[in-house]
Amino acid sequence: MEFDSDWLTLGRHRVCLRSPRGFPTEGMRTAVDVIRIAIENNMSARARLVDVAVREEKAYDISVGTTFAEDRLCAPQLEAAIATVLGLLPSQVRIFVTVVTQEEVDLHFGVYERMLAEKISGLPPIRRTAQEDVDRPRGLSDTSHLAADAKHGGLAARAQP
Repeated sequence: MEFDSDWLTLGRHRVCLRSPRGFPTEGMRTAVDVIRIAIENNMSARARLVDVAVREEKAYDISVGTTFAEDRLCAPQLEAAIATVLGLLPSQVRIFVTVVTQEEVDLHFGVYERMLAEKISGLPPIRRTAQEDVDRPRGLSDTSHLAADAKHGGLAARAQP
């Protein structure tokens, strides 16, 4: 089990917090919220905060993924602005913007963030084997029975004698 990282969901951002000295602190979570607000208000709607790592005492490396290449242009200004708000030197905040093509990531809700994280921070892709599909119990999220219901006239058709 890893005690130097934590996952945090902030709106549409799924962020991996990494701190080599131990579990991410509440101060780091506050800094990540400030970073999120800066990214949402200054970059495109496709920009996602993916990873925040503490280098040294109060020095942050920030990874942002996007499909919009012009988001790279505002990174230097955001570094200075975030450092000012957090009371740090501009050299203590570094933003790395990685641009991927839309063909490389699926733009469906929730999937986009995970695929950017896989591309940028080296997360292993989620894979499911055929045996897991067989072993998986049929739950409320499984909608395969809806196609069969529609084919046979739905629930109302089955309820009639």
